[in-house]
Amino acid sequence: MSFEFPRADKPEDLGLSSPRLARFRDALQADIDKGLLPGAVTLVIRRGQIATLDALGYRDREAGAPMKSDTIFRIASMTKPFTSAAAMMLAEEGKLLIADPVSRYIPEFADLEVAVDSDDRSASKPKTEPARREMSVHDLMRHTSGLTYAHLTGPLLKSRYERANVVDEKQTNAEMVGKLGTLPLAYQPGTTWQYGVSTDVLGRVVEVASGMELDRFIAERICGPLDLSNTGFGPIDEARAAHPQIDRASGKRPPMRNASVRPRWVSGGSGLLSTAGDYARFAQMLLNGGELDGTRLLSPTTIRLMTSDHLTPDIRRSPSTAVLFGALAPMEELGIGFGLGFAVRSHAGRSPLPGSVGDFSWSGVTGTYFWIDPQQQLIAILMTQAPAERLHYRYFMRTLVYQAIVS
Repeated sequence: MSFEFPRADKPEDLGLSSPRLARFRDALQADIDKGLLPGAVTLVIRRGQIATLDALGYRDREAGAPMKSDTIFRIASMTKPFTSAAAMMLAEEGKLLIADPVSRYIPEFADLEVAVDSDDRSASKPKTEPARREMSVHDLMRHTSGLTYAHLTGPLLKSRYERANVVDEKQTNAEMVGKLGTLPLAYQPGTTWQYGVSTDVLGRVVEVASGMELDRFIAERICGPLDLSNTGFGPIDEARAAHPQIDRASGKRPPMRNASVRPRWVSGGSGLLSTAGDYARFAQMLLNGGELDGTRLLSPTTIRLMTSDHLTPDIRRSPSTAVLFGALAPMEELGIGFGLGFAVRSHAGRSPLPGSVGDFSWSGVTGTYFWIDPQQQLIAILMTQAPAERLHYRYFMRTLVYQAIVS
């Protein structure tokens, strides 16, 4: 199939070594042959041309279905950059302001309480104090809102999230924020980087500001103009969808939502399905400063704002940050910050992984990963469905792609 990118005659024309790129492909294939990985689609684009595109292994190993370059993946949190771009498009139209309090769009978020750490294990609910300021849309975009995921917080707040059934495929975004408006925040807004449902709430802000459901907005305002014909929230033909590796310990596949039907809950944080080719077009739009093939979605100044580090030195990182993201965590000691929808490398030399100052990236719990390196004019995309091995293959791909750059 066509990815709407020209393919270089040989990687050397793009400053990449063919034998060194083969190391990447051969090492991935070796892991597939050992049963460590079901299959993968990898795509490396430099200077606007495809250097390498490989579909390896199986879409569904147990069925013997081979991986193809247009296989559709559950991209999980790689949805977040799309929702962030949608919010910034509305900001450029004056329909929302990221400095606004979230309560301007979601009244339930006024006058929230914040959980206070307590050593009292006999308490039935977390002690709380009033929020010292309202969370802003900016906080949602940089994950400093105080919102969390249930499994990333203490037992008392976790039980409140679970009882409210915050993550429920049967709910709407409006119903989700109604639940969250009754719960304490995990942290005071603006004080702590905490991964969680912030971008899901941002999806509801997009709906309120645009007057459109989130899936319709993304379809009509992003996917349509960029010709992303294989990206959406569903339904899809399951015959084109990648299946996750069966876990060797349990003998079962990791749980993933049914993509053959349109979800009632259109999750702005994790709900999209896409292909390597479609995601590459979205990434090239970002790398081009908001434009692709004559279609402009965002201005270059907005892209620069989104891909700048928005975490000030006094913003703490939650204890789960290093555990979740390892050497790619947005932590000052690693030289990685966070912008408006992306992790952003802010310093050279602090991370054990290769990259350039200004490169930006994000990933999905299902095993997907991408990064964009403006200095190198590079886009790299990994599509797989191997949740348990996701950190390993993010590190692996960065190392093996950068070692192939020779000029």
